[in-house]
Amino acid sequence: MDKIVTLQAPGGIEQLQVLERTPQQPGPNEIRIRHEAIGMNFVDIYHRKGIYPLPAYPAVLGVEGAGIVEAVGTGAVELKPGDRVAYAGAVGAYAATRLIPAARAIRLPDDIPSRLAAASMLKGMTAYMLLTQTYKVAPGTIVLVHAAAGGLGAILVQWAKRLGATVIGTVSSAQKAVLARKHGADHLIVGRDADVVGEVKRLTGGRGVDTAYDGIGGSMLSKTIQCLRPFGVAATIGQAGGPIPPVAVEELRPGKSLAHPSIIAYVADLDSYTAAAKAVVEILRSGITATIAGEYALPDAAKAQQLLEEGRAAGSLILVP
Repeated sequence: MDKIVTLQAPGGIEQLQVLERTPQQPGPNEIRIRHEAIGMNFVDIYHRKGIYPLPAYPAVLGVEGAGIVEAVGTGAVELKPGDRVAYAGAVGAYAATRLIPAARAIRLPDDIPSRLAAASMLKGMTAYMLLTQTYKVAPGTIVLVHAAAGGLGAILVQWAKRLGATVIGTVSSAQKAVLARKHGADHLIVGRDADVVGEVKRLTGGRGVDTAYDGIGGSMLSKTIQCLRPFGVAATIGQAGGPIPPVAVEELRPGKSLAHPSIIAYVADLDSYTAAAKAVVEILRSGITATIAGEYALPDAAKAQQLLEEGRAAGSLILVP
């Protein structure tokens, strides 16, 4: 019997229940993966709370993981038991074993540890989407990355620097500032009550940034838009600090744009998923990865979610079955 963490209904961490389940048999074009590590993301919190509702309950949270192929269904001819794989974007990861479509399995080279892949795959794909699709970052681009020491922030900072961008990061504490500097941030704005707009204007000589990534939401989104140069692009990608408020069209003058990209929707397209996965494997091999801030046993998923939700993790959290 395998451990599995189920969400009984939308709500708090008390809705997470640890159960046992017999490993499932893969159907046509499916594989069963035995997880070595499971990645945690803020989308797990949004699913748990019902901000992004799931189709039915009880449900299993989690959208990425890495491990060993344990069984292969008919038609899944490209994979065999024993292969190391990772995946992202498929809900149902908080389990020792699970089924996924074979086409969603990403082969892992020997030099990428499963824990690192599980912590980095979805965040890496999100970074790829933001840096290449939402706004094409190139040498000379000035970007603003909120939560620059977080799981996604760490990859965004490193990858944007590799593309030749100047990176302005925001962090909540001096401790997180140290991490963000190690990732390569050129400038840091420290403190939850910092004058983000004023500092960005000062750092850019009054110009503003070309693009900004806001996973905080709440009152920060308006400030993020104010940080843009004319015709710049802000991407709202989360609401760790509160619900995303309505935005008056007047706030976008002169010529600013507000994007609301969804990584789950983006990787639903198999071609986009495959391209993003290939790019992420390459950047992981180059040394651009998430920082693992903590590992928790699968039955401790509720405790790990609470830590993630409170913003106390300086990096990514993973679950280990």
